[in-house]
Amino acid sequence: MNSSASGIALRRRNEIQKLIRDGAVRSQEELQQLLRGRGIAVAQPTLSRDLKDLGLAKTRDGYVTPREAARVAPIARLERALREFVLTVEPAGSLVVLKTPPAAAHPVARALDESGMADVVGTIAGDDTIFLATRGVAAARKLRLRLLETIQGAPAGPVALPRPARPSRRPRAS
Repeated sequence: MNSSASGIALRRRNEIQKLIRDGAVRSQEELQQLLRGRGIAVAQPTLSRDLKDLGLAKTRDGYVTPREAARVAPIARLERALREFVLTVEPAGSLVVLKTPPAAAHPVARALDESGMADVVGTIAGDDTIFLATRGVAAARKLRLRLLETIQGAPAGPVALPRPARPSRRPRAS
């Protein structure tokens, strides 16, 4: 590569990084148009190589820097685990209790731990139950709502996720 070409590549990559930092760029086509608007014409294979060499990652919301990708990945894993495995979310004093199918509690608890949620002081996972310790009753209620919003994909109202059917109690014989 001659020095002129490397100068062009350096300028292009600097502009790519600026565009990614400044706002959501959702596709290579969009990035190509933004670069064209800045006087930089680039072919799709070259742009793809630049994105890879810069370590940029594509997320649901668009491309992100490596630092942002490291921050976003645990949150994306948590969202996926909550939506896939959590059956119920119940406050219990300063705890929040999550119910999952058998053998699913550990992966969800790990995703919770790795996400670094500020409201969670600690987790304990069994086979199908997770206890999330919070700093108090108000924090537990707030955390429950955040978890429900994530699971349901919309702000949680007073309605919780459906609870598994419980066996009915028979009246005691006298």
